[in-house]
Amino acid sequence: MRIGLLGTGNVARALAHGWRDRGHDVLLGSRRPKERTDLGLPVAGLSETAAHAEVLVNATPGDVSVELLRSIGASALTGTLLIDVGVGLSDDFTELSHPNSSLGEQIQEAFPLTPVVKTLCTMDSTVMSAPDSLDGPSTVFLSGDDAEAKRTTGRLLIDLGWPPSSQLDMGGITTARGQEHFALLFMGIANGLGSHTFNVNVVMRS
Repeated sequence: MRIGLLGTGNVARALAHGWRDRGHDVLLGSRRPKERTDLGLPVAGLSETAAHAEVLVNATPGDVSVELLRSIGASALTGTLLIDVGVGLSDDFTELSHPNSSLGEQIQEAFPLTPVVKTLCTMDSTVMSAPDSLDGPSTVFLSGDDAEAKRTTGRLLIDLGWPPSSQLDMGGITTARGQEHFALLFMGIANGLGSHTFNVNVVMRS
């Protein structure tokens, strides 16, 4: 698939490498593409990246994501699956930018003709594209209102190494709140472990 990733940071690069290794056509989108030619990945402007993409990934800081997407324009995003992995956090990582909502919900509200799926925001970039680097299985969550969009996202997660048994569909886009609000617990766990390379696993009683 043609996958456009908005952002050029650790998350966008990790996902781009993971999907490219599986044969997908990836393109990173930047507001200053001429300054990001050293990444070993193709980079273009935001609008060009959106036009290229069958699937668009928001890997931008959560407190600017909606504004950035508005700069691309609703018409350019209409009908394109948007996978949102962003979380809005304060500079010191102690407060959420969307404490009573979620970035995923706000993107879906701003772009009602763009199916939004929230996923991969409960872990570090090193785990997103290499879940088998951990000592055991763990869980990746999906939130979204469009069933077909979630099925497509699930297939792309498989390509990153997340089998169906590790994927948990939590329901509609409002459940993205739980995923994003986990960021505060994530930071606490990381502090306790002294590492960001971990994930959680949902375990049921047999």
